[in-house]
Amino acid sequence: MTDQKVTFASTNSYSQALYELGNETGSLSEIEQQAIAILKLVSENEEVKNFIKNPTNKIEQQAAAFDLISDKLNLNKLLKTFLNFVITKRRLFYIEKIIEDFIDTCSKNRGEITADLSSSKELNETEILKIKDELASNFGANIKLNYKYDPSLIGGLIIKVESTMIDTSIKSKLKQLETKMIEA
Repeated sequence: MTDQKVTFASTNSYSQALYELGNETGSLSEIEQQAIAILKLVSENEEVKNFIKNPTNKIEQQAAAFDLISDKLNLNKLLKTFLNFVITKRRLFYIEKIIEDFIDTCSKNRGEITADLSSSKELNETEILKIKDELASNFGANIKLNYKYDPSLIGGLIIKVESTMIDTSIKSKLKQLETKMIEA
């Protein structure tokens, strides 16, 4: 078994355990919102990300840091206990993946499909909602839409829903044209 398979299995086990505990205690929605806040903190704060990824930090240091974060974010007791458990098992460097898996599990159990939308221009809420509704209609499911503004696309959109990708970006069309010119 490769390291990647072991990593996936262990992070999936942790995320599944958090889901089941949250579901049993009736605090799943609250934990999901707080998990999203933790994920946002980790992804947006380079200092926190480096702290998590640093294997030389002692368990006590990690626990103290996450106690501060827990207090600042006013985390649910179950989530706080779960994070301390992850720290004692020396798996904190997987926390982003664990939380992402947990959020995906919550979405799937609500019948949602995750879609990624990248746009060359900043879209307003109405435009995003219109695209989300159209996707929901086409795929016959609730859509959880992750929107990202990407000016490098030059023009157009890229939409990814499960294994389907729709790419109408000018950047992609220029790449295709470049490939055809090289082959000719």
